[in-house]
Amino acid sequence: MDVQRIILIAALAIISYMLVLQWNQDYGVQPVAVTQAESVSAYQSSTDTVAQEGNDLPQVTTDAPVNTDLPEAKAAVTSAQQQLVSVKTDVLELLIDTKGGDIIELTLPKHKAALNDDQPFVLLEQNGNRTYVSQSGLIGTDGLDAKTGGRPEYTTTKNSYQLEGDTLTVDLVHNGEDGVVVTKRYVFTKGNYVIEQEFLVNNGSAKAWQAKLFGQIKRDGSKDPSQTTSMGMQAFLGAVFSTVDKNYEKLSFDDMQKENFKKVSPDGWVAMSQHYFLSAWIPAAGAEYSYSSRVSNGNYIAGFVSPEFVVAPGETKTVSANFYAGPKDTDLLEQAAPNLELTVDYGILWFIASPLAWLLKAIHGYVGNWGVAIIFVTVIVKALLFQVNAKAFKSMAKMRKFGPEMTRLKELYGDDRQKMSQAMMELYKKEKINPLGGCLPIVAQMPIFIALYWTLMESVELRHAPFALWINDLSVMDPYFMLPILMGATMFIQQLLNPTPPDPMQAKIMKMLPIVFTFFFLWFPAGLVLYWLVNNVLSIAQQYLINKQIEGEGTSK
Repeated sequence: MDVQRIILIAALAIISYMLVLQWNQDYGVQPVAVTQAESVSAYQSSTDTVAQEGNDLPQVTTDAPVNTDLPEAKAAVTSAQQQLVSVKTDVLELLIDTKGGDIIELTLPKHKAALNDDQPFVLLEQNGNRTYVSQSGLIGTDGLDAKTGGRPEYTTTKNSYQLEGDTLTVDLVHNGEDGVVVTKRYVFTKGNYVIEQEFLVNNGSAKAWQAKLFGQIKRDGSKDPSQTTSMGMQAFLGAVFSTVDKNYEKLSFDDMQKENFKKVSPDGWVAMSQHYFLSAWIPAAGAEYSYSSRVSNGNYIAGFVSPEFVVAPGETKTVSANFYAGPKDTDLLEQAAPNLELTVDYGILWFIASPLAWLLKAIHGYVGNWGVAIIFVTVIVKALLFQVNAKAFKSMAKMRKFGPEMTRLKELYGDDRQKMSQAMMELYKKEKINPLGGCLPIVAQMPIFIALYWTLMESVELRHAPFALWINDLSVMDPYFMLPILMGATMFIQQLLNPTPPDPMQAKIMKMLPIVFTFFFLWFPAGLVLYWLVNNVLSIAQQYLINKQIEGEGTSK
């Protein structure tokens, strides 16, 4: 009978395992890669619809201070033919629409759309399915983007540019009928995700020309394509602002629906954050900008407006802002702007996660493998908690040693719980046993576990980073669930080394914990499960040695 039960349980386990694998294959997150040609076609076919909805640009009046409301702009007039300018660098590939000079697509060739896909990751795009673009221009009294004709038409010397040296300059030129020439200049640098953007206004008219610079990010409410974790905590998706009052302020899409963000601040920046990647407008330092957000036509918009600048007749003036579009790499973000590295959000336990992230990167610099780096971090964390774990394991070893005595007391006092509790407390006091000692390792490790979860989830370096054998991506779940199963097995072994709880119900619950934890860990990132697995193995070794030590003390006595 026992053999039949074991066979049935084994068969059920195998069937369940196969069902989970099939469920993951059918319903798991599947990134969709879009080629540049497909994106251009989709964008051109959707321009009429976008124009009818309005261009969502800020508009300020001539007699008012900097407007933070970003109210509706007048509907744009679409030209018969849209011209797109292609730009390629070693780290960026983008399309610029000559109508308005906006970036309507941006891909990252250094980052794949999916692990086994040669297509680059698409950060910005505008087509029939998704809208996520970077817009900038000049508004105000004489601003080109404030006129009733809609967005200005720019011209370029060619339709395709490619970085060959260290820098690349792309000029979009608008020749106004009033003699004012506006050049919208993009400057790209090799290996840099920061795009320098300048507006050069050459006033050839007979009167002063004045306007305000704006930059904004417009995104619809579609899901984050870089979020691959199907269960567990999700990375933040929404707008982020940095001002002198608060250097890091998040607004989810729900927050933006409820209330518009309005704040005037010197310097600062505005960004749209998602899992692993970021787009951000960083105005030039030394001025006071108006930062705001709003929702228009189903799109979430976050941006800035500069103070008004005046260009005298015959004068040329330049206003500028930088645009970052790339991975949430703390080193790159620190170089791009102050406090921009805070968008790598480690949550409320950032003070633990930040050192862990630094340690993880430092070790990876030596070993060259992120999985091995996680193992070394686990060993170091375990060493730091060695004394806490040792005390707890000694208490559990003593409880295991005096298990027969506890069973005798239970049989002696039967249902008299009061006398049995007194006798147990006397035993605990005499043998210096802490009945709660077994909880200490878990309690001590939970903050580190949660902090490491956010560290692994927010570290773009782990995206598509292989470990060994079948683990090709430490940032997503184990495709064959082997690590979670091994982790559950180590939890079961740990229970064998620990004393059996005297309460039958508690004992049954403890036996179920490995199964429950294994189920939860099935969809956790492989890097996190690897940490927990290695931690369990080290705990088993430590508990085994302490058990032998306690048993040896009893033999010598």
